[in-house]
This record gives sequence, C-alpha cells and structure tokens, in this order.
Amino acid sequence: MRITTRGRYALRAMLALAKLGKDGPVSINILSETEGISSVFLEQIFFKLRKAGIVSSVRGPGGGFYFARPLKELTVKAILDAAGEDLDVTFCDKQTKDCGKFDSCISHRVWQDLTGMVNTYFSGLTLASIIENFSLSNC
Repeated sequence: MRITTRGRYALRAMLALAKLGKDGPVSINILSETEGISSVFLEQIFFKLRKAGIVSSVRGPGGGFYFARPLKELTVKAILDAAGEDLDVTFCDKQTKDCGKFDSCISHRVWQDLTGMVNTYFSGLTLASIIENFSLSNC
C-alpha cells in the first residue's frame, strides 16, 4: 500500500475545507493558497470527490465547495477511495485463485489480514473525529 500525493492532498484539502468552510462554500483558489497545493491538481481531486458525493459546489461569486454530508459521516476511507487510492497491503501480485499457492500461502493471508485492519481503521476515522482530536491536543 502506498498513499500517493493525490490521496494525501485529498485528505489535506478536506480538513482545510472543514476548517475554512464553516461560513459557506470555499473556492479552490482559497484552498490552494491555504494548503500550498496546485489549483489545477485540486480541481482534479475535487472532481472525483464531487462525483463520489463527498462535496458539492456552488458556482458564481461567493461560490465554491462544501460538504455534501456531515463530517461525522465522512471517513478517511471514503475520501481515499474517491481519490482513487488502493488500500490493499497485499504485496503479492497473484491475488486470485490462478496462483498455485493461493490456498496454502500463509504470508498472503497475513497481508490480507493487515489490509482488513487498515480498511477498518480508515473506515472508522471520520473528519469530525480528526478535527475533534486535533482541537483537544492543541488545548
């Protein structure tokens, strides 16, 4: 498993949107400036996030992006999935029954278990919980 720049930026942008979007939609340019991420790259990411139903947008003056669902319902897994990240930790490229050792390969089962743990962790980690934990640690 390797989280690419797209996945890392998607999570950073969502956390920035949560921070900046309390008073309404936030433009790509504001997010770009705040996070130091190319606006063109953010547009690509937000296209995927909008398609996945994570964010919505408003056009025109004062327009921008806002969350389509409450932060307590938006998981890091949903964001990474929307960004196109693969959370599979299995290092073997033979993940199908076509592999002669598939049924007896113990190491493959270890990686499958780890993949399950990673997915479970990111499925339970919401934007709301990240923000709450960050806010508490800054007290």
